Amino acid sequence: MHDKQSSAPESTAVRVALWRAIHVQVDPPPHILEDEIGLKLAAPEDGWRGRPDMDPQGTSLFRASIVARARFIEDLVVEQAGRGVSQYVILGAGLDTFAQRRPEIASRLKVFEVDQPGPQAWKRRRLIELGFGIPEWLRFAPVDFEAGSSLWERLKTVGFDAGQPAVVASTGVSMYLTKEATLATLRQIAALAAGSTLAMTFLLPLELADPEARLGLQRAEKGARASGTPFISFFTPTEMLTLAREAGFREVQHVSAATLAERYFADRTDGLRPPNNSEELLVAKS
Repeated sequence: MHDKQSSAPESTAVRVALWRAIHVQVDPPPHILEDEIGLKLAAPEDGWRGRPDMDPQGTSLFRASIVARARFIEDLVVEQAGRGVSQYVILGAGLDTFAQRRPEIASRLKVFEVDQPGPQAWKRRRLIELGFGIPEWLRFAPVDFEAGSSLWERLKTVGFDAGQPAVVASTGVSMYLTKEATLATLRQIAALAAGSTLAMTFLLPLELADPEARLGLQRAEKGARASGTPFISFFTPTEMLTLAREAGFREVQHVSAATLAERYFADRTDGLRPPNNSEELLVAKS
């Protein structure tokens, strides 16, 4: 399972999938996102709920942030599909389960999952093993960025039409890229067909993060560095909006964590709420 062609997913992708499952299993309804399929894919060892990074109380802020960003992007995809957009590209797809959970929407689109070849081969195999299969409208685009692979050329080979608008989502990726690489990616997406929309998360500088989340973010940053995938880039909202405009987007918008909290958590009585000023969203239209 750990060979180059079918290596296990990144630990961060697994953690996100397990947090999404804990939201369903521990937090009272209504749930922001219903996703236990990622848990089935990951198939963690017995006792996984006892891991320190799975503690329901200690991880509630980050769990809330994860499900909030996923819900926002899925709402955006549903909205754009209703307007006739027929392509959805998920960059760094990891254990994303939109295609399996929302087939009534996904089957009206071409859904393109972009990821490293090894983890993507692993995921493809797990989907088949679990009986989900690979429907015709779900397209996998393995891209080895370290080897200089071209994202858009690879997408074209699996049916992406650059002449038609698309929704492009990138969550939990920008902090691992240099600002130059982020700008290059933004320019490529801004050059897509008119009517395309990008939703991308970014991390604020740690000193600007909500104090209640700062310690957890510092631990995450330390852990990422220790595992060889350090956080490289942080952006203020102004910096990110400026970068997106420089890349050529026609409309740019900052969607704050506070906005997501108000939209999805305002009526909750259990205290579940994403932290302010941690992971923010850029929404940009070409």
